[in-house]
Amino acid sequence: MYLTVTNATKHYGSFRALNDVSISIEKGEFVCLLGPSGCGKTSLLRIIAGLADLDEGDVQLNGKSLLKISARKRDFGIVFQSYSLFPNMTVAENIGYGLKIRKIPADQISARVSELLDIIKLPQFADKIPGQLSGGQQQRVALARAIAVNPRVLLLDEPLSALDAQVRGELRDEIHQLQRSLGIPTLMVTHDQEEALALADKIICMNQGVVVQSGTPHELYHKPATRFVATFMGTSNLISTQKIKSIMPELLSTRPGGDDDQYDACIRPESIRIEANPKGEASIVSIGFLGNLSKIKLASPLGNLIVEVHGATDLKEKQKVSLDIAPADCIWVENDVAGIAE
Repeated sequence: MYLTVTNATKHYGSFRALNDVSISIEKGEFVCLLGPSGCGKTSLLRIIAGLADLDEGDVQLNGKSLLKISARKRDFGIVFQSYSLFPNMTVAENIGYGLKIRKIPADQISARVSELLDIIKLPQFADKIPGQLSGGQQQRVALARAIAVNPRVLLLDEPLSALDAQVRGELRDEIHQLQRSLGIPTLMVTHDQEEALALADKIICMNQGVVVQSGTPHELYHKPATRFVATFMGTSNLISTQKIKSIMPELLSTRPGGDDDQYDACIRPESIRIEANPKGEASIVSIGFLGNLSKIKLASPLGNLIVEVHGATDLKEKQKVSLDIAPADCIWVENDVAGIAE
């Protein structure tokens, strides 16, 4: 493993921000720390960056501990949500700042800055100051400044959350392409599951200071281990074993052994098939057209359900429909409802 955190524990007074957390990042890997506010993801990133100390545990790069190495000497690139650009420096000066303090020759700095301005698609903004740029442009400059020094690891702390939806989507794609082309190991903190699904090779889902589950985006979406992960990773219909047993017992064929209250069925909205039927067991409460899909809310014996169908639908509100759910579409998750953050 390239970068590892082992048994990390961190307290702020009586509050335990991290509780025996261990993670790893391979060379060239893009990893997202995903979770709700207060789950410990930013505390973990700051510890890796050297901006906060551990109470217990270790952080290692290539097998060597970083605990006694200052943040500056770790050679990590960091991009914050707030951009943190120097307001009185030009774009070019901001990008070249890290190279300048490393006493890189001026001609090499100029060449590197020019190269990065082309990469971030802002070559005409070299002489502007940050206040003359949009939020998206400022974040591009912050990203260029972070990678200018060829960092050993790139750390991104909610870098897109302050941007509007369209700019966020565009910059997300650019970050993905840039990371792939440069191969810099990258750790990004986010609370946005769509960002994590789109960007990450590996997602580490956190809650209340612990790692709840880690794996590929496909694994966390299609095989969530707990009710919390199922809820946080996209939209889920969560149904108790007792209700399944009384309404659709045929779905129990895929359920693991254990007490009935140990597992809930997670059924993704796209896995439920519905059909107009005057004698159907469910009725349509509302239909929301979202362009590429329609989100349909149902009242059914299994409870309130959300169904997604591609494009528009001819179904109408208050219409009766029949349900078709395959046992293979039931993902059985541990019922950890007490651990779900409000």
